[in-house]
Amino acid sequence: MIETTAAASAPPPRTDGLPGGPDELAAALRATGYLPDEGLATAAYLALVMRRPLFLEGEAGVGKTALARALAEVTGRPIYRLQCYEGLEASQALYDWDFGRQLLHLRAAEAAHATGDTETLEASLYDRRFLLARPLLQALEDSPSVLLVDEVDRADDEFEAFLLEVLSDFTISIPELGTVRAEVPPLVVLTSNRTREVHDALKRRCLYHWLQHPDFDREVAILRTRLPEVTETLAREVARATAKLRTLDLLKPPGVAEAMDWASALHALGARDLDPDLAARTLGAVLKYREDTDRVHALARGALFGGA
Repeated sequence: MIETTAAASAPPPRTDGLPGGPDELAAALRATGYLPDEGLATAAYLALVMRRPLFLEGEAGVGKTALARALAEVTGRPIYRLQCYEGLEASQALYDWDFGRQLLHLRAAEAAHATGDTETLEASLYDRRFLLARPLLQALEDSPSVLLVDEVDRADDEFEAFLLEVLSDFTISIPELGTVRAEVPPLVVLTSNRTREVHDALKRRCLYHWLQHPDFDREVAILRTRLPEVTETLAREVARATAKLRTLDLLKPPGVAEAMDWASALHALGARDLDPDLAARTLGAVLKYREDTDRVHALARGALFGGA
């Protein structure tokens, strides 16, 4: 007998506490206030069950970082965030030694006349209590966890190569203490705003998903879920106006985060719908460059902020 497609594609029940499938994960994420589409829920589910890093790429403000936080809430795991930037070095992501505390320890040993055995004294200076764990080491030690590597496209090529090595076996070697290996690999979420291309070697290590701006109905649902105090009319008109702004040739098209800021600002001013004059006065909540603001002010307000 041939099974139906739905029955054949249903994932088997899980016994490890993880969601039973993409639909179950999507429902759990919605309960946290994060509304994923079907493709994103599937990618996140596969990252969880396959224990593969999830590489999220897309415009700023579309919900990449928020997904990592929502996944941490759904799974009950602690989240450790590594913010990438130009010049980031491995030591700033892994660990450092607390020089101040080591010096105090050395002075205390001298005061107690306990400096005779130099080997023992030197070993005591590199005790675990003097180690300052950074996000990568924290995520491996506090297992299982969620590791958010935010805006990896801002880091240098050298750091990318180092990150690829860590993600290959989730092991960190500390010369003075030994090797740290995660009992359960962390759920790794890497985000990129695509300010530059990330090397293929790192992408191949990950599951990939491109996040785009939500469609109108989903953006309205996001606004209503995250900002229940905002009226239905205002949420719909803000979503419609934000979608129109994204069609312009702006330096920084607004994302969902900016749409929420805009709706919050309008609500704080007592707006129940999107009045064109009030919308123009609050553009600083949704646009972040002077050139973009000037461009929008130069256009017909009614065409951008009208209810139609």
